[in-house]
Amino acid sequence: MFATPARPSTADASANRGSALERRARLTARLAKLAAAGHLAPLARQIGSLGGCARPIRMTGHRTRLDTVTGQILDHLDTRHLPAGELLLRCGNRRATRCPSCSNVYRYDTYQLIAAGLRGGKTVPTTVATHPRVFATLTAPGFGPVHNQPGASPCTCGTRHSDSDPRLGTPLNPQGYDYTGAVLWNAHAPALWARFTSHLRREIAHAAGLTQRALRHHATLSYAKVAEYQKRGQIHFHTVIRIDGPTGPTSTPPTWATTDLLDHAVHAAAHRTRVPHQHRSRVRAAGPAQPTEPTVFRFGRQIDVRAIRSTDFTDHAPVTDRHVAAYIAKYATKGAETTTGTLDRRLRFLAELAQHDLTDHARQMIHTAWHLGIRPEHAHLRLRQWAHMLGFRGHFSTRTRHYSTTLAHFRAERTTWRTRQNDAQQQASEGWPFTDQHSDRSDRTDLTAGHTDPEAGHRSGHRAGSERQVDTDTTLVISHWQYTGSGLLPELAHLADLLAATPKPQPEQSARTRQTRRASDRAGHSTDPLTAPGQTEASA
Repeated sequence: MFATPARPSTADASANRGSALERRARLTARLAKLAAAGHLAPLARQIGSLGGCARPIRMTGHRTRLDTVTGQILDHLDTRHLPAGELLLRCGNRRATRCPSCSNVYRYDTYQLIAAGLRGGKTVPTTVATHPRVFATLTAPGFGPVHNQPGASPCTCGTRHSDSDPRLGTPLNPQGYDYTGAVLWNAHAPALWARFTSHLRREIAHAAGLTQRALRHHATLSYAKVAEYQKRGQIHFHTVIRIDGPTGPTSTPPTWATTDLLDHAVHAAAHRTRVPHQHRSRVRAAGPAQPTEPTVFRFGRQIDVRAIRSTDFTDHAPVTDRHVAAYIAKYATKGAETTTGTLDRRLRFLAELAQHDLTDHARQMIHTAWHLGIRPEHAHLRLRQWAHMLGFRGHFSTRTRHYSTTLAHFRAERTTWRTRQNDAQQQASEGWPFTDQHSDRSDRTDLTAGHTDPEAGHRSGHRAGSERQVDTDTTLVISHWQYTGSGLLPELAHLADLLAATPKPQPEQSARTRQTRRASDRAGHSTDPLTAPGQTEASA
């Protein structure tokens, strides 16, 4: 028999509390020594420049910028002269569970990218708002009955599930649920999306009475999509699809390009999309493996297509630019760990699952992906590397070249703005030698220009770059960076906690600003999710 685990005694709890207090006292003493040496204020500025990044990247090295015409040293940075002795860079992780601060920046950038493709701006002409565009949702098929919310009627189990019910998305009969098919469908979802876009171009050309080769001379298909996990663990795609003229958003689409034509083409392409997965059975006799009948993957029956009509909420246009951009941006920072309750990092060993509190359904999906990964017929899917993502290994957010601007463009603009702010601050405060260009208030592109991204060295474990030349005619950058770790050192993490706990004064808001914000709220500019059939879990 198993003995009931004993609860920690009061003495153990007191000991743990005492050890935490002792650790806090030691860290405070270290900060006091730094303050006595005059290093606390520079450290506070350098940590504050990270913007609350949860696990910043620590780099050591140097960078020198030279004017190739005059030979003058324009700028020199050596990490030995920085307050922390290391260059601290924001991690830039898009996952909200890994770094809320960096994921917020990623979400805001994604919103601007999607919105620019719908209403213009950010290098995109405003005339794109008149082009035909739709918001489509493509879902996965059913692999067995699951607990769901089928509108006003109760679930098959006889219960009306609330939104927070943990049983939502879990199988009614786990023994009869097709976990193998569910994992393999996720693994083939990127191929399904790629084939869907090919079929979509064919359907548009067919509806216009053109060949595929001739279509490029009349119209261009532009889209942006994001992948989202349903509660049952299946991927489905939300996408904005737009028809432009032959040269992209700057040209007028042909007269035959309408929203109804696009609606019909999306439905037809989704129904035609098929991706076979060839299985090969193992035989004991010598000779090649005998092919068996391939498994064919396709999208589910729930396909929702809605026209995007205007920039304001009205009774006649429920799907708008703002709503769609906010909806897609919200899911750009979420993965399987948010909806399904799985992990947000890769597994090295299956035994690591014992350390995590997972639902039985998520645990079984991960087990299935892990065991399928050792089979030769599934080797190309790399299921073990992506078991924590339930088999899906595609990009969460993609777009065509002509749809809108790029995230790199937003980062470059932010870097330029912050660099100007740094120059102004440096001129205003001569007593602070370490400007924000040294402490990474600007983006890493400004700090590490002229050599490989330091995060590449972080991933590979080697030095990131040395003596690379910038693509300019007058500047030479000589640099050498090395990854030293992720996350702040204990005393710096303690200082970051103290800075985060310090209340900041709130600027006074004018009455006009408050009235504008209230008027915007009344106009319906919210970020609530769109009500689409893709949100209801398939039951068969």
